[in-house]
Amino acid sequence: MYDSIVIGGGPAAVSAAINLKILNKNFLWLGAASSKKAASAELVRNYPGLPEVTGRQLMWAFENHAGRLGAVRRAELATAVYDLGGRFAVAAGTETYEGKTVILCTGVSAQKPIEGEEEFLGRGVSYCATCDGFLYKGKKIAVLLFDKAFEHEAEYLCTLAEKAYVMPMYRGCGVKAENAEITVRMPAAIRGGLKAEKLVFADGELAVDGIFVLRASVSPAVLLRGLQTEGGHVVADRQCRTNVAGVFAAGDCTGRPYQYAKAVGEGNIAAHSAAEYLSGQGRA
Repeated sequence: MYDSIVIGGGPAAVSAAINLKILNKNFLWLGAASSKKAASAELVRNYPGLPEVTGRQLMWAFENHAGRLGAVRRAELATAVYDLGGRFAVAAGTETYEGKTVILCTGVSAQKPIEGEEEFLGRGVSYCATCDGFLYKGKKIAVLLFDKAFEHEAEYLCTLAEKAYVMPMYRGCGVKAENAEITVRMPAAIRGGLKAEKLVFADGELAVDGIFVLRASVSPAVLLRGLQTEGGHVVADRQCRTNVAGVFAAGDCTGRPYQYAKAVGEGNIAAHSAAEYLSGQGRA
């Protein structure tokens, strides 16, 4: 069991990982990808000591620092966090990891959940191709692609399904499979009864057996049921503590300002708060 599990790929996660390493904690760092939002900044002029650096250069410096300390991100998307009472289970891909604490550094997503998406999660809607793909062998599925990095997962799903409607939310989709139908359409809602049964569009409906929503991150409120959020952000105090004992949050997911310096500072605080929590529980 890990002392802590860090979830995210941006500056807050890097900072939390670096500080946990310095604090000599046994931790796992999960993130499907390094923050594209951070890396895409053309020019960062307000990060102390690094004037006029690009976002890509800054993220390289952050991750290089973490790597030199031996803090390495495992490229896996966390899809669920379960509070087991004094410990936590984090599902990522086909694996489940256990930690005494969790630090959420998930950032904020530009895409809002589709109407019905969270309602039918686990009932016909999945965020993980390798976890749930086998449930739809020989069936008809829809795959909503929000990031090109997940095209290999879409192709994997195509090997299982009878028919796959692949819907990329970007240009230049490279998914290749004989049973894949590529269509650039954004559904307005997901509908069904006991389970998800169809996608609803402005101009019609599409009946499917299952729906895979492949994003770079899962919102904290969906990750951990019972986590207090407000306006789409995790509610956390000055010590980055959430309403769930043992769970901490840092970076953009805690609200504005969406700034690198704020994210790095909160990642530092979250790591120290997690260490203090472990010490108070006699589990350091």
